[in-house]
Amino acid sequence: MKILSVYDEEFAPYGKILEGYDVSGILTALKECTPLPEQVEYVAEDPNLQNCEAAKQLAPSLYGGLPVQFGYCNGHNTKLNCLEYHRDSEFNLGTEDFVLILGQEGDVKEGKLDTATCKAFRVPAGVLVEVYATSLHYAPCHADPAKGFKVLIGLPKGTNVGTTKTGGKAFEDKLLWAANKWLLAHPESSEAKDGAWVGLVGENLDIAADI
Repeated sequence: MKILSVYDEEFAPYGKILEGYDVSGILTALKECTPLPEQVEYVAEDPNLQNCEAAKQLAPSLYGGLPVQFGYCNGHNTKLNCLEYHRDSEFNLGTEDFVLILGQEGDVKEGKLDTATCKAFRVPAGVLVEVYATSLHYAPCHADPAKGFKVLIGLPKGTNVGTTKTGGKAFEDKLLWAANKWLLAHPESSEAKDGAWVGLVGENLDIAADI
């Protein structure tokens, strides 16, 4: 799979790079206060990140003053497995280079998305990126298996926390997996085995041979 850069023009429909803020304090908190597991670990809100002065300075700009949760997704991974989307952008920042495999919500037809439509983008260490609400994404992939990844996840407070009941009137309600989290799982994923909507068709993309 070809791995593009977030600096390439192909990234424009999926997100953008944010500049102007000193994120060094956030990077330090990520490096020193969060683990690096062999698999993937996601924590929706981490107090070390939440209370970091750099994060407090950044937070009002992300959602125009709405409450923000700062968590992390750390570990080692090369596979797509699932794609999710929210009703808002997500903000990512890594201590090391990492790769995002992204899809487009507009390519979802009747709850299905062909993984052949996805693209992979390398995010350099220390670069803050916004991933648009219409960009389907999931766990980052490492760019170097020896280093893994430690990635900040900035979202509106409450996202990915607990389950949410709906009236079940809309087809999209079948995809709702957690608060503000609509999920399409690949049949090979553990999420599919746990009952998530199987919405990814085609290959379970793996960038191991491309990094």
